[in-house]
Amino acid sequence: MSDTQHRRDIKSYVVRGGRLTVSQQKALENYWPEYGLERNQGIVESQLLFGNDHPLVFEIGFGMGDSLVEMAAASPQQNFIGVDVHPPGIGMILRKIAERELDNVRVYQDDAKLVLAECMADNSIDRVQIFFPDPWHKKRHHKRRLIQAAFIEELLPKLKKGGVLHLATDWQNYAEQMLEVLSGFPQLKNLAASGNFSTEHERPVTKFERRGERLGHGVWDLQFRKIS
Repeated sequence: MSDTQHRRDIKSYVVRGGRLTVSQQKALENYWPEYGLERNQGIVESQLLFGNDHPLVFEIGFGMGDSLVEMAAASPQQNFIGVDVHPPGIGMILRKIAERELDNVRVYQDDAKLVLAECMADNSIDRVQIFFPDPWHKKRHHKRRLIQAAFIEELLPKLKKGGVLHLATDWQNYAEQMLEVLSGFPQLKNLAASGNFSTEHERPVTKFERRGERLGHGVWDLQFRKIS
């Protein structure tokens, strides 16, 4: 087995149980054909998919879809592709997209690493967003964290020169790891200056984040631009 294949076999997520609500199930049945994407469809061609050449935002792990839908509604001049694995979240975001009649959002229910590798062309993404990925807080599980040097190596070719990678977490230890990993790539420039976290961003505050704030959790954002 190659090192690359081995890294892909270490999952950064666990598909949690939980039944779909009636509305989520109906949304999957009714709206997946319009807003859902399948990995076997191959490389995404934005012009064909969205009917325009607007900048493309790629979000990994959108949860129940609140922030992704808010951003898409507020930015019709951008296109959004989201990837998640949890069926309730897929059903929920499909319902929200349909309710707001958004034509600039599509979603995958799949492993984001595989979607990036098989469906996103090099230099095709203007912005990658990864908000509150699973922190795998126990030290023995840190190898499962998504933000590792090997993953960034696979992601960077997909990001356009000048494109931005925006990460957020409410675990300080993970934030520090993210900062160390991204700072190790000369192709990336920290928009908050070397060694610093971002204090300004346009990311909507999620329900998950508000819950964390009530529990006294801090939140750390990182924004890095691809400069070469």
